[in-house]
Amino acid sequence: MTNDSGQERLKSEYQAGRYAFERGQYRQAVQHLETASGLGDLGSRLGGEVRMWLVTAYEAVGEGNKAIALCQQLTKHPDLETRKQAKGLLGILEAPKLRSRPEWRVEIPDLASLDEGAAANALATAPKTPRSSASKRSSAKPQPEIDLSQVNLKDNSFIWVALGLSGIILASLVWLS
Repeated sequence: MTNDSGQERLKSEYQAGRYAFERGQYRQAVQHLETASGLGDLGSRLGGEVRMWLVTAYEAVGEGNKAIALCQQLTKHPDLETRKQAKGLLGILEAPKLRSRPEWRVEIPDLASLDEGAAANALATAPKTPRSSASKRSSAKPQPEIDLSQVNLKDNSFIWVALGLSGIILASLVWLS
């Protein structure tokens, strides 16, 4: 296989992995991204990008240990941007998991296997989550009316002074550079 066809296959697998991930097909995304990861130069920027997507795909399928291990490797990647992203993502992956109460979650029905009519019906019959009491209270408060006749709409000289000073500062910066 020539290097060009290897690069094309790498890009093809990478795009297929991203496409699958963006559609919620995380297992397929892992397969494509693992294949792409094995095809290219792992030290290149594209190799780092492929492996960063693989980290997120691992986490999405519940393989957090693999995601953390790969992310730790990426913190030593030759590409600076990849290292930065990996360090930030590693902090998120290693953060303690917070517990949430069931009423804080919203169930999203899987509509992939339904036809359009059944999908619309499923959405219409999906259980509604109650709004929190804080949002009810905030919507119940009347907004104060503003009397525009009392607002000073005349030209303010401060604006012209500020614009003038800004212009002088910009001109001096251009002149000094």
